Amino acid sequence: MTASISSQVISNQTQPYEKLADVLQRHQAIPFQKPIADFNQQAFELAQTQLNAHGGPFILDSCCGVGQSTRLLAERFPNHLVIGVDRSADRLARNLGGLPANACLIRADLVDFWRLAVAAGWRPEQHFLLYPNPSPKKKDFKRRWHGHPVFNYLVALGGRLECRTNWQLYVVEMQQALQLMGVAASLQQLAEIEQPLTPFERKYAKSGHDLWQLTAQLN
Repeated sequence: MTASISSQVISNQTQPYEKLADVLQRHQAIPFQKPIADFNQQAFELAQTQLNAHGGPFILDSCCGVGQSTRLLAERFPNHLVIGVDRSADRLARNLGGLPANACLIRADLVDFWRLAVAAGWRPEQHFLLYPNPSPKKKDFKRRWHGHPVFNYLVALGGRLECRTNWQLYVVEMQQALQLMGVAASLQQLAEIEQPLTPFERKYAKSGHDLWQLTAQLN
């Protein structure tokens, strides 16, 4: 069976968003006060119960999709609890192969989940953000995580952040946003992927896309 070919990201934006600094400054000056949805509060409490039972270091796998990355990370880090979070019940229901005992999947909107995690004093050792929706149209900049008011909370969680994408401009912008917040971040192009962490990573690699990785220590 021939693998499907994924198209390259198409955007009307060729340079980092010119108002990135203004947007970031506004988000830092004005508190983000969107009410927490009851569903997300309940989902966070379930995750907190799992974390309390584990009682050790943990890894956050945000936008985990079908949970493949959560499973693989849990196998790679057997002493850590790996918490995968995604807002789609359909994607989470497609989790194949089950999960190790040191992993769990939580259905929640990260806009609420990250804020609740900061309020609860969470400090993940590592935080993975693998192939988030790039929202490539210039007018949709504020839909990218670094263009959203909740980005402050992602940074406040701390830990080693790793973001991967097949659109270089996404992580270039994220690097600039982090630098404006006083955080150094490094970018590199990923070499050959031996064990793709997500179905998107497998598909993009087979389609010949350049894959990019941002890493930053947020502590």
